[in-house]
Amino acid sequence: MVAASYWADDYVAKKMKAEDAIRKIRPGQRVFIGSSCGEPQQLVRALSDISARFTDLEIVRLLALEQTPLTMSASRSGTQNLNVRSFYLGSAKARGLAENARFITPLNLSAVPRLFKSRKLPVHVALIQVTPPDDFGWMSLGVSVDITLAAATSADLVIAQINPRMPRVLGQSFIHVNDVDIIVEHEEELLTIEKMPENDAADTIGRLMARLIDDGSTIQISLGATSQATLLALSEKNDLGIHTQYLSDDMMHLFAKGVITNRNKGFNDGKMVASSAIGSEVLYEFLHDNPSIDFRPSDYVNAPGIISRHNKMVAMNVAMAVDLTGQVAADGFSHNYFSGVTGMADFVRGAAQAEDGKSIIMFTATSGDGRKSRVVPTLRDTAVVVPRGDVHYVVTEYGAVNLFGKSLQERAMAMISIAHPDFRDELFHEAQKMGILGKERTLSESLHGVYPVRLEETLMIDGETVTIRPSKPVDERRIQEHFYNLDKEDVVSRFFHEKQTFVRDDLEELIQVDYIKDLTIVAITGEFGFGKVVAVGEYLLNPASNVAEVAFTVNREFRGKGMGKLLMTKLAQAARDNGISGLFAYTAPDNQGMIRLFKTLPYEVKMTFEDDMVLLSCRFDGLANG
Repeated sequence: MVAASYWADDYVAKKMKAEDAIRKIRPGQRVFIGSSCGEPQQLVRALSDISARFTDLEIVRLLALEQTPLTMSASRSGTQNLNVRSFYLGSAKARGLAENARFITPLNLSAVPRLFKSRKLPVHVALIQVTPPDDFGWMSLGVSVDITLAAATSADLVIAQINPRMPRVLGQSFIHVNDVDIIVEHEEELLTIEKMPENDAADTIGRLMARLIDDGSTIQISLGATSQATLLALSEKNDLGIHTQYLSDDMMHLFAKGVITNRNKGFNDGKMVASSAIGSEVLYEFLHDNPSIDFRPSDYVNAPGIISRHNKMVAMNVAMAVDLTGQVAADGFSHNYFSGVTGMADFVRGAAQAEDGKSIIMFTATSGDGRKSRVVPTLRDTAVVVPRGDVHYVVTEYGAVNLFGKSLQERAMAMISIAHPDFRDELFHEAQKMGILGKERTLSESLHGVYPVRLEETLMIDGETVTIRPSKPVDERRIQEHFYNLDKEDVVSRFFHEKQTFVRDDLEELIQVDYIKDLTIVAITGEFGFGKVVAVGEYLLNPASNVAEVAFTVNREFRGKGMGKLLMTKLAQAARDNGISGLFAYTAPDNQGMIRLFKTLPYEVKMTFEDDMVLLSCRFDGLANG
C-alpha cells in the first residue's frame, strides 16, 4: 500500500517554467483562460509566444481586453493555429468586436459553468491564476471566481500561475494544490482599470437613479461611467447590501462610509457577495482576507432564483441603446471588456422576480460626441441583450420612466420623453411610420422641453408617500382617471361647468407641456410608474402679459392636508425661474379655498370682480407687506 503524499511535496514536484508548462498543451485541445482581472498574464504571454507550434487550438474565455493579442494570432491570414471562443451576449458594433464577431458565443453568464461541468463543452486545459497556498494547501482564485472555478474543476489539465499579489478572497473561491497539475510561480501586477472620467450627464443619471433606490436595498451594478456616478449618488443611503457580478472601487468606498452594511439583505446577510472584482490595487488590498467578502461562482451569483431571494433587489445595468418598444442593446467597450455584459439578462430577470425588486436600465441619451441618439426607433442590426418584455425602469439624463405593463404606444411616448430633445421629432415621426403611435397624435406631444428634475419632491403625508413632480407624457391616462374620479362640484369648480367626459383632446394643455410656458405639476401616490394622481396643478402662460393662469384639483381624501399649497408653491417657483412675471386665476366668489390658497403666496394679491367671477392676480416683483 502506497502512502498518500503530502501536498507540499507535490507542490515542489509540480513546479515548472511557463514555457515548459504551455508545451504540455496538445494540438486540437480546448484551453480556458482565467477571466477578467484574474487573467494569468504570464501563461498567456507564453501561449502567444509559441502559438505557431499549435494547430486548431480553441481558446475559451469571457470577452476580455487582450493584454496579449491572442485574437490577432487567431486572425492571421493563412494560419489555423488558434480559434478564440468568447462568451459575450452583447452586440458587436465596436470596431474591435466587429472584426472578430465570428468568435463570439452568446450565452448568459449563469449558464457557462454548467456548460463546462456537464462536459457539453469539455475543457481540456485551464490556465488560471491563484494565491500561494495556505498551510493546508488551499489556493484562492482571488479576483476571478466567476466561470473560472467551474473550468478549473472540470478541466483535464490545470496549469496555475501562483502570484503573491493575488488577494486571498474568501468564499467559494478555493482550489487545492492536489487538484492542480502544473504550478508556475510568477509575481506580477494584476490587471486594473482606471477611474472613469467625470461626466455631467452621468451625474444627472446617478441622481435620478438614487431616487428609485430605497434604504435597505440590495444592489447590483454594471461597469461604466454612469454606474460610477450612480454609486456616488447613493452616498446618502442607509444599510445597502451587495449581490453583484463584480465588486468595484466605488462599492469599496461606500462600504468604508458605512452606506453598505449588508444587514438587511434577507439572504447572505452581512456579506458582500460577488463573483469577481475589477478595479484598482487598493480594491484588491481591500479584498484580501476580508471576512465581509464572499466570492462565489457565476452559476450562483448570476442565478435569477438566487438573485430574487434578496430584499428590495435592484439591478442597475448600463445599455448602449434602447429602442422605442423597450428592447435593449449593450456593447463591450474599453471600460467593460474585462467582464463583458453577459450577466445583464440574469440580473434583470432576478431583480424583477424579487419582492419589491427593481430592474433599471441606464444610459446617456446620445453618443459621446452627441451626434447619435441612443434612443432609436428599433434595434435592427444590433443584438438584443434584454427583450422588451423584461425591461422595467429606463433612465437617461432627461428623466426616468417605467415601461412595465405599458403598451407599445405608451412605451414610445415614454422613450421619446427621455431622449435628447434634438432627436425627439425624428423619433416621433418614425414611431408613427412604425404604427406604434396613432395618427391622431400631434408633434407637439414630442416634448422639446427638458424635464425639470429640481421640481421633484417626495414627502410623507399622513403616513403615505407622495411624490410631487412635473407631469410626463406617460401620465396621460392617470390624469384622465384623476378627473373622472372627482366629485361633480369639484369638476364644476375646475372647469366652470358640468363635465362628464375627459377625452385627451380636452386635456391637451395638461399633457402637452414644455415645462416653461406651460407646466403641469402632479401629486402621485403608489409605485413609480403605476401611481395614482391625487392632485393636479398647472400654469399656462399668457404671452401678451407674461403672466400665467393657474388652476388646481385635489382629490377629496387629500383635502386639508396642504396639497394645494405645495402645488401652488412649486408652480410659482417654476414660473419665476422661467422668467414669467406673475400668476392669475379665475374662480367663483364662494370658492374660499382657492382664494385662501392664492393668498398663501408671499406676494401682494389683487382681487377683481369680473361678471360673476373673481380674478386673483399677483406679480413676483410685488412682495406682500412690502
